[in-house]
Amino acid sequence: MGFNVHFFHTFLIIQAEVKIISKSFDKKQENLINEDIMAPSVLVILETGEQLGVMDRLDALKIAEDRGYDLVCVAPNAPTPVCKLLDYSKYRYDQIKKAKEAKKNQKIISVKEVRLSPTIDVGDFNTKLKAARKFLSDGDKVKVSCRFRGRMIEHANKTKELFLKFAVSAEDISTVEVAPYMEGRNMLMMLAAIPDKKKK
Repeated sequence: MGFNVHFFHTFLIIQAEVKIISKSFDKKQENLINEDIMAPSVLVILETGEQLGVMDRLDALKIAEDRGYDLVCVAPNAPTPVCKLLDYSKYRYDQIKKAKEAKKNQKIISVKEVRLSPTIDVGDFNTKLKAARKFLSDGDKVKVSCRFRGRMIEHANKTKELFLKFAVSAEDISTVEVAPYMEGRNMLMMLAAIPDKKKK
């Protein structure tokens, strides 16, 4: 089979178009600045916060250049795009810093599991309760579960009472998000931390 020059040429054209589209998409993810702003007219806000009003894009670029700032489009989807005079490098640095701070302060809530049994003794019950209270004080949710094996399912009502006793023992720092219920041969209950009771 001979080399198909036409096919190879078409492939190169498609590849180039994909790169152009990809580059254009990436650019949309960032603020448009200076010559990248294509709107014919924009609403201009000075670096001081003062509004200059709507003007021609080229006039806005001239003002930004004369004042030593970048013209940054902060609201490109507004009926008249809103542009502000900014030091773009500092603006991007502040945005990244704020995003990092928000991510750092974001609490990821995980679900911890505590397993009980219909025949659990007082010592084990208190140990499980202590573990659950620690999870809740950290802001996590606690799934209380019991797997019934063989004829143990006959103790389902007794186990439900045990679950409710468990919930009451932690009611000062949690709420019952999901009451005890059966799922197959499992009994489950979900406890959620009370926000102002979480460990600081």
